[in-house]
Order: sequence, then C-alpha cells, then structure tokens
Amino acid sequence: YDKFGYYPYDLIKLESVSRTLECGFDDYCMAVFAEKLGKTEDAAFFRKRADYYKNHFDKETNSMRPKNSKGEWLTPFDPYALAHADSNIGGHYTEGNALQYTWHVMQDIPGLIEWMGGKEKAGEVLDYLFNTKQETTGTLSDVTGLIGQYAHGNEPSHHVAYIYSYLDRPEETQRLVRQICTDFYKNKPDGLIGNDDCGQMSAWYMFSALGFYPMNPVSGEFVFGAPQVPMAKINVGNGKWFTMEAKNLSKENLYVEKIELNGQPYDNKFITYQDIMNGSSLVFYMTSGDAISKSH
Repeated sequence: YDKFGYYPYDLIKLESVSRTLECGFDDYCMAVFAEKLGKTEDAAFFRKRADYYKNHFDKETNSMRPKNSKGEWLTPFDPYALAHADSNIGGHYTEGNALQYTWHVMQDIPGLIEWMGGKEKAGEVLDYLFNTKQETTGTLSDVTGLIGQYAHGNEPSHHVAYIYSYLDRPEETQRLVRQICTDFYKNKPDGLIGNDDCGQMSAWYMFSALGFYPMNPVSGEFVFGAPQVPMAKINVGNGKWFTMEAKNLSKENLYVEKIELNGQPYDNKFITYQDIMNGSSLVFYMTSGDAISKSH
C-alpha cells in the first residue's frame, strides 16, 4: 500500500480496489484524529495516503479499475462485473462492481469530481450510473434495489445519490431520495430492498426522511437532500430539541425551494452536527417539479 499507492491486484488477489478505497477513508479519519492532537507531521502523512484513491481511477473507463504492480490496468475489464471475496466469484471489489465503487471516496467528493475532469464530466459519469440499462455481470444476493447500476440494497452505494448536491444539481438528489424512499421502503414483511446490516438500511431512511445524510460521517457535516416527513423533533440532550419542518410537503412538492436555519436564510449544502446538537430549528420550503423547472 505504501510502496505502490494502491493494492496491486497481482499481489492482493481479492478485493484489491475496494481495500484501497476503504483504507483511503481510514487514512482520512486518522489524519483528522492527528490534527486534533496537534500532530501535524502525522496528519500530513495520512492526508497524503487518503488521496491514494486517485491511483485507481481510470479516465478511459471512468471507473475505479484494478491495477497491477507494474502500473498496468486489468485487461480485459468489465466494470459491470460483480465481485465478493466471500463468494465463489472472487474479484476486486466487495459486494459490488467498478461502477458502484467509483464513488467510494466519501472523504473527498470535491477532489474526486476535480480528478474526473470537473463537474460537467463527473455529472455525465454519475448520470450514467443511474441511467444505464445494462445489467450487472453475475448476481449477488447483496446487490439489490438497482436504479441503473446504483444498488440501494447494499451499503457501498448509500451516499451516492447525495453527490449531485456537489455538482450543483441538488434537485437530482431530491428526486432520487423520494424515489428510493417510495420504491424501496414498504410497510410489509419484506419491505426493505436489502439486508439491514447493522441497521444501515434503516439509518439511511431515517436520515433521508429528515432531509440530510452523513456522506462523510467524520466531517460533522450532513449533506442536504429533501425531507420525507412534514415534521420531526429530536431530543439532543441538555434540555435541547432539534426540530425539522417541511412546509408544503406533498406527493408533488418533493423539491426544496429554500432552507432556513433558526429563522434565517441558509445556503450551505449541509447542516453541521454542532447545529443539530445546539437544538436548532431547520425549515425546508418544498415546491413542485414545475416550479423547479421554471426557476432554471
């Protein structure tokens, strides 16, 4: 990992790409930890390693592609091929494929977008993920709830719908959140589209219903989507309550027109953990797709 800046698939036979990407997030977490301790040299070391994801992004296929110890891309390469070390299919990813894992860079979505060639290019790649009609190569019981190649039934995809907010296209996030909440969460015995590992399927719904999601859990920032319930109150301790209200929320009004935090206009892409723990009031003003189209 230190020598090559990634796990070469000829040396690491299974899950080489997903291991690199997951270690990158771990390294970012350690960098934040080191910074909090005032250990600047250690922080710089881990920050550098957190960027190793760039060594796996192949601009020809617009995906995170396996690479060997000679720096050569895996050939032939099928970005639709599912992989999982704990099954009989093996491969270079964990319960997923290259298209899904391309976005597994929760610590640096702006950096990933820039590495892809900017917001327009990254938007084309993300659109392809959600809109491709081609099916996966192979099957895995873990990979379910597909929208294109986005797989809501498994954790590695769960933050991806929120990436549109970083592409200045928040309405796409808002539309997808409604679609996912409506289609993949049903009030019946088999109402979840995937395995609720550690409660993650449920946690995604709870956050998304409130109108935000922890794309990068260590950052203390919750990226805005669109609320799915008209109001919620959370007891955050010390006698404080965080409240969320979605004004004019309806089947048609699934888009966010504007946001207020503590009665003031709020333009950030996220709300912070500290804002929530302070007992803030968050208000979404909802509108329809027709209104969004006219505003553009």
